[in-house]
Amino acid sequence: MPRHTRQHENRRPPGSVEELTAQNVKSIAELERAERRTHTATDRVAGSITRFCGSMAFVWLHVMWFTGWIVWNTVLPVPHLDPFPFSFLTLVVSLEAIFLSTFIMIAENRQERIDERRSHLDLQINLLSEQENTKMLKLLERIARKVGAEWRDDPDIAVLEQATRPEELAHQIDESEKEAEREEKGRRGK
Repeated sequence: MPRHTRQHENRRPPGSVEELTAQNVKSIAELERAERRTHTATDRVAGSITRFCGSMAFVWLHVMWFTGWIVWNTVLPVPHLDPFPFSFLTLVVSLEAIFLSTFIMIAENRQERIDERRSHLDLQINLLSEQENTKMLKLLERIARKVGAEWRDDPDIAVLEQATRPEELAHQIDESEKEAEREEKGRRGK
């Protein structure tokens, strides 16, 4: 039996909305832990470097480094390793920028894979929810017929009972975006 099925079966039913949301949060946290376990050493190194580079500690380290470098090579009465205009410092900073941008791209690529997976998961859950809702509407219609409740005077029910076709929705979105682009070009052309 798959692990996720066993975990779901071992859960006790929630007694409140807070317990239900806590279970959902735990499920998502487990998915994220599972994702982190798939990271390679390169992913972990790139992530650590990217996190550090995005911190104020990184900024302050560079402020101190540049200040020290400039003071050492201009003010102090010691042999200057890199006199003004600091050609060696420029070389080092350029190399640092190359490596940092590479690490950032590695981390962004990994994040893109994670985001794509989450997006796919959202789509699957949304489609499943839509299918469940359609089924519930059909069951409610049967119940309404059995108990003699009038349901035919709501035209939305018949439309909502139809299964949503994702490919048709994607086509509608594409057409809507194309129409918006044509309108925008028309406004710019005037």
